[in-house]
Amino acid sequence: MIVVVGVDEAPISKTVLERGIQEAKWRDAEVHAVHVLQIPIVYGEFPVEMGHVSEAQRRAVWEPLESTIAGAGIHVERVDLDGYPPDVLVRYASGKEAALIAVGTRGRGAFASLVLGSTSLRTIHLAECDVLVVKPAETEEE
Repeated sequence: MIVVVGVDEAPISKTVLERGIQEAKWRDAEVHAVHVLQIPIVYGEFPVEMGHVSEAQRRAVWEPLESTIAGAGIHVERVDLDGYPPDVLVRYASGKEAALIAVGTRGRGAFASLVLGSTSLRTIHLAECDVLVVKPAETEEE
C-alpha cells in the first residue's frame, strides 16, 4: 500500500510529509514523496540553463525535508517528476494504486485560487483515491 505525498518548496511541505508519514504508519504503507517541477513557459530567449534551474529547485524542495525523511521510521521514496503538478501527481498515484494522496494548501483565498489555480482542489477532483488536504499552521502561511 502506498501513500503519495505532494511536496514543493513551501514551508507547509514538511507538515504535509509528516501527516503523510503518520497516515502511512496507520495504514501499514510506504510513502512516496513526490515533487513535480513545473517549468514556466517563457516568452523570448534567456541565457539560462534549465538543468541548473531544475536542480536548484529540487534542492530547495528536498533539503528542508531530509531530516523528516531520515526520521520517518518507514520507507519514504523520493520521486521527482516534471509537468503540471496536480495532473502529474494524480497520474502517478493512480499508476501506483495509491490509497491516499496528501497535499497542502497555501490558503490563498477564493479569488487567488481562481486566478492562480489550486493544486489541492484539482487533485481532489481528479484523484481516484482519497485526498488529505493539510492546512498550514499560522507560522507556515506565506
